[in-house]
Amino acid sequence: MEKTDTIPAYSLTEEQEKKEILREYRGLLRVLKLKMKPGDKVLLRTAFEMAAEAHKTMRRKSGEPYILHPLAVAKICVDEIGLGVRSSICALLHDTVEDTDITLEDIQREFGSEIAKIVDGLTKIASVMDANTTQQAENFKKILLTLTDDPRVILIKLADRLHNMRTLDCMKTEKQLKISSETVYVYAPLAHRMGLYNVKTEMEDLSMKYMEPDTYRLIAQKLQDTKRERTRYINDFIRPLKESIQKTELDFEIYGRPKSIHSIWSKIKKKGVSFEEVYDLFAIRIIVNSLPEKEKEDCWKVYSIITDEYNPSPERLRDWLSNPKSNGYEALHTTVMGPMGKWVEVQIRTKRMNEIAEKGLAAHWKYKEGKDDESRFDKWFQQIREALGNQDTNSLDFLQDFKTSFLTEEIYVYTPKGDIKMLPIGGTALDFAFSVHTAVGSKCIGAKVNHKLVPISYKLRSGDQIEIITSAKQKPNSEWLKFVITSKARNKIKDSLKEEKRQIAETGKYNLERKLSSMGLPMSQNNVEEITNFYKVGSSLDLFYDIAIKKNDLKELKDFSSYGDKIVAPKIVKITEDKTGLQGFKPGDKKDTELIIFGESSDRIMYTLANCCKPIPGDDVFGFVTTGEGLKIHRTNCPNAARLLANYDHRVVKTKWAKNKEISFLTGLKIVGLDDVGVIHKITNLLSGELKVNISAMTIEAKDGIFEGNVKIFVNDKEQLNEVVNHLLALPGIDKVSRYNIE
Repeated sequence: MEKTDTIPAYSLTEEQEKKEILREYRGLLRVLKLKMKPGDKVLLRTAFEMAAEAHKTMRRKSGEPYILHPLAVAKICVDEIGLGVRSSICALLHDTVEDTDITLEDIQREFGSEIAKIVDGLTKIASVMDANTTQQAENFKKILLTLTDDPRVILIKLADRLHNMRTLDCMKTEKQLKISSETVYVYAPLAHRMGLYNVKTEMEDLSMKYMEPDTYRLIAQKLQDTKRERTRYINDFIRPLKESIQKTELDFEIYGRPKSIHSIWSKIKKKGVSFEEVYDLFAIRIIVNSLPEKEKEDCWKVYSIITDEYNPSPERLRDWLSNPKSNGYEALHTTVMGPMGKWVEVQIRTKRMNEIAEKGLAAHWKYKEGKDDESRFDKWFQQIREALGNQDTNSLDFLQDFKTSFLTEEIYVYTPKGDIKMLPIGGTALDFAFSVHTAVGSKCIGAKVNHKLVPISYKLRSGDQIEIITSAKQKPNSEWLKFVITSKARNKIKDSLKEEKRQIAETGKYNLERKLSSMGLPMSQNNVEEITNFYKVGSSLDLFYDIAIKKNDLKELKDFSSYGDKIVAPKIVKITEDKTGLQGFKPGDKKDTELIIFGESSDRIMYTLANCCKPIPGDDVFGFVTTGEGLKIHRTNCPNAARLLANYDHRVVKTKWAKNKEISFLTGLKIVGLDDVGVIHKITNLLSGELKVNISAMTIEAKDGIFEGNVKIFVNDKEQLNEVVNHLLALPGIDKVSRYNIE
């Protein structure tokens, strides 16, 4: 966590601070009580005193003593992630090597090589956050290498990130945005993949609190307002189930659990519904205390009781008992029609499954002790090792590949012999072919899915059975990279294309050698570099390839001169112009001030509004310095925001609006309602007549009594847009009005 001098939002006397630190330390001892072995308490005390002494002059942004942060991280590790004493020691020491005079050698001497190695991994991760993009992605690769070596590193890092998110209020706005986007882009999916659902959910909610504060507050308020009504409904739903399950003499507990704000918002966006229409604002959870050999039987018994009482939706049954997720998650999920015509999700799992669902990897290790079976976690780590083994991959590509290959939900598909294969959601027939074997993927020309012929780009679904069709004449081409999503497939295709490129480049190399020979010059490294720079290509391989495919004409070499054995390129007079429109502005400028856009008081810097999200005054925005198009202004909830803020922090500029009622901005509204006579007339009358808003375009489609319209209008700012939305919703027959991004 960043440490700088600020006005503290916190003031205790030195004596009170000491008491608070001691209270937090005792709290850590309490949660560790059952995990302590002889000698552990002494080690823990040593680590605490070492960290407290090292951090004694440091304070967090809130003004509180810095040692409270490592103590909180250690407590999260034990209480919420299920780790033990050694991990707590590492958590207490996780910032010491980076921020204080303590060295790795000191830690090794005091606690041994295992703890030193984990602290070293955590120190490497800490150096990632303020580095430039490529460096950050490169370091992320190193983090994952540590993950496969000792996953405790990443689990402690997740605890560290969670505590930082919980205490983000004291940070500056741009720092809140950067840390939140990084969290939602990488850390929340990673927590999910490690089986830490509670951690992932809280990270997403807290990120949303800073990235989309208005929406977050609105949904939180609505959840609060409907709490009593929801509690009453849950009790009515549970009552008959409780009575029926009690008759079976199963040992169980049943309760309702609200869905997270982030997941409710995702549903609202994905399904285009209002808060009131999201049916699953909560889930019912039934946890059975079963013997290991009776787990599945007991879960299905409970399922049978539920479906006797309430009608299930067959397409919403999720059986993760037969096929656990790769992060170890096991459960039965079903959605049933409850009282008053409301759909309700019910989750059924045993006590063991519940612990794995909440504590993820740590609980998985606990239950695996003494067994020698290779788990899906182990297979997942093995796949990551393979992906990391490819040294040629560009770091940013790797980060994107990693997200699509390893951090998404997975589907289960079958080989012709009935063996199960796991693929990420969105995986294609070609991804499956490469997962079978590189040679099968490289020769793939099509596939049969459930005995029906499909193209290699066909997106697979859970339960599909796939047979791959190959041809000896087939070879990978660059088009394949557009639809494969797994890291293995992408890497193997790129390797094949590089090999093909190398073979073609040999011809170009031979042609260049002959040309230089005719000029009486050797094919030296210096000469090749000079020609590579002249043709503005990235490498000698690209140069040879371009010569082979006749993209570069060797006749241009006649203008070169030579100096001994060295070739000298002709001097070209370059006319330069500032195309960025930034007039000398650099991302490092105005670091602590805001760039003000629009209006009389705006800064005299050229910028454009991003087409991906079309911001208007009043939207929460940030500036982003592009490489060729100057400064672009994006909304903080833009589809690309998380990626830009997480990966290119050094190019982000803090931005705010200046008032200006003279300028209008184009934005889009989607209107849904009953297809009544004169509905278009009502809308245009309101917009053009009453509200004096200019309409740029309007399309209306009606089907089965429902109309859906898209209207593009010019507004001065978000305030005016909200006024337009409220007036439209007040019209009779209008059901929904929402803003959409104009292409």
